[in-house]
Amino acid sequence: MSGQRENLSLGKLALYSLGAATAVLVLAAALIAVLEPGPVVGLVIGLGGVAGAIAAMGVVSTRMTRRAFGATDGATETDPEAGAPS
Repeated sequence: MSGQRENLSLGKLALYSLGAATAVLVLAAALIAVLEPGPVVGLVIGLGGVAGAIAAMGVVSTRMTRRAFGATDGATETDPEAGAPS
């Protein structure tokens, strides 16, 4: 980025995070409905869906926050020496 920070809308952050979580949960529910597994396998799929939803919320919120505010220490992944003191 060119040193300019974007505005981070908390409403947009919440909608996108919850949207990603909802998409994962809908996918897990559709998988359960189509496969019609037994109780144990259904529970595993459901718990995997919940874990996936939490992970999706974390990934989306982290990406949006980093895009808005950039790296915290000024270093980038391509130049690890940029944040080192001279």
